[in-house]
Amino acid sequence: MGWFTRSFSSSIGKKFIMALTGISLILFLTIHLLGNLSIYGGEEAFNSYAGTLELVEPLIRVIEVILGLIFLFHILYGTRLWIENKKARPVKYKVNASSENTTLYSRFMFQTGFVIFIFLILHLQSIWYVHNFGSESDNLYMLVSGLFQNGAYSAFYIISMILIGFHLNHAFQSAFQTFGWNHKKYTPFIKKFGTFYAIVVAVGFASIPIYFLFFFGGK
Repeated sequence: MGWFTRSFSSSIGKKFIMALTGISLILFLTIHLLGNLSIYGGEEAFNSYAGTLELVEPLIRVIEVILGLIFLFHILYGTRLWIENKKARPVKYKVNASSENTTLYSRFMFQTGFVIFIFLILHLQSIWYVHNFGSESDNLYMLVSGLFQNGAYSAFYIISMILIGFHLNHAFQSAFQTFGWNHKKYTPFIKKFGTFYAIVVAVGFASIPIYFLFFFGGK
């Protein structure tokens, strides 16, 4: 097992884990967004979607554990890479060359990731935990719509979605690069599609609190 441990402890190994977990989270966000958009169908449609998931609750619990581990590895390895890069990069180089050799998105991946982590904790506590373990958890639509009519909660949610889009814009193309899927013909398209995907995800999620604030009144 020594070679296995050394492989995933190396810089390339850590980047591979980041890419693999990143792609997994991108797939999750896509599925999660499609499910969340059913809220535009009204209370019955959204609760029906939630009810469908409850029919396969044992499977959902397994997926949640796997998803939690994916998030954990992504956060831990992302933090380790950020710390190692900070230590390995001289101050002079950081000041004079960082902006020339990296994009704005890549330079702030750790910072945007940290805010997203805070959002994730709040989001799980206010929706996932309350829905699964709260005393008034049957009507998911009422729970979500009530939260999104709160101006402060919605504002933080919208800001977090913008940062998720910011984070995804670099993560998408970075994952392809880590896997070695680079080609002078296709890489420009991958970068453009990554930006398009990041915008769609950010706007898709952010549109929900905006919808409830404007059409149902914030408080």
